[in-house]
Amino acid sequence: MPRGRSSSTYRVQVEFRAPLEFVYRWCTDYTTRDAKYEAESYQRRIFHRSPRKVVYEDLESTKHGWSWSHHVVRLLPPNRWHSDSVGSHRSIRLDYRLTRRPYGSTRLTLTAHRTPCGVGTKNPTRSDWERSVRLTWKRFGRVLERDFRRASRGPK
Repeated sequence: MPRGRSSSTYRVQVEFRAPLEFVYRWCTDYTTRDAKYEAESYQRRIFHRSPRKVVYEDLESTKHGWSWSHHVVRLLPPNRWHSDSVGSHRSIRLDYRLTRRPYGSTRLTLTAHRTPCGVGTKNPTRSDWERSVRLTWKRFGRVLERDFRRASRGPK
């Protein structure tokens, strides 16, 4: 790790009105549609997909140039997954855990360890990063819950 660039730890929790099994499948499908769901403009390319591993890259044009990231995700069914990611601005380790909640809902707990690298200069503040990630997951949650309602109604 470069001198003066320290790792920061972040934690975010969100709840979804859908059962754990559905949430796990939905969150770990990693598709090219994910950018649209979170109102972002990155382009995703999937390199590998198996029952236990997904490898993909995201590329986005920003006002400061290109932002690139490479992700290796280990799927740990039925309720966990882990991502190691390196990119042009940061490296990050993400642990995701799902917990059953009352009335068929599910809680996602995300723990991240982020280190700036490449052209990245510093980590965002804990409150800024957690607020941004919570907003992203709320956007995902709206689509996830809509998809669950559609799936629950069955075929027409």
